[in-house]
Amino acid sequence: MTQGVLYSLFAGILIALQSIFNTNISAKTGSWTMTTVVHGVGFLAGLLIVMFVRDGSVEELLSVNKMYYLSGFFGVLIVYFAAQGMMSLGPVYSFMILMVAQLLIALIINTNGWFNVEMIELTSGKVFGMIIMIIGIVIFQRG
Repeated sequence: MTQGVLYSLFAGILIALQSIFNTNISAKTGSWTMTTVVHGVGFLAGLLIVMFVRDGSVEELLSVNKMYYLSGFFGVLIVYFAAQGMMSLGPVYSFMILMVAQLLIALIINTNGWFNVEMIELTSGKVFGMIIMIIGIVIFQRG
């Protein structure tokens, strides 16, 4: 579990940094140019890592449900929309909304067991936690 927490913390740090960097690139080049460059650099980095790590096979990749390949398209939209949100709202407010949206959708997916994730029970504590986060965004925005 500690390893999962560390991975998640590191991912959160990188997402925040990436979004700020993307916003700065986008301001100079345009949003779709930035999105293309970011994913091109990411593709090259991923290709280099796969060449050294070799943690899977093409056969395994071909056996994955083809719907899940949409995640690459989602990545393009995430980078574009996150940069647009940050330019409009600033990093903190934009990330607060992004995080609550992400948690809400993840909660819906988890409680319904969609996409082969473990089904969890929707409890009043989970609902109350989401409400508290949304109230926090409203308070932060007005503060």
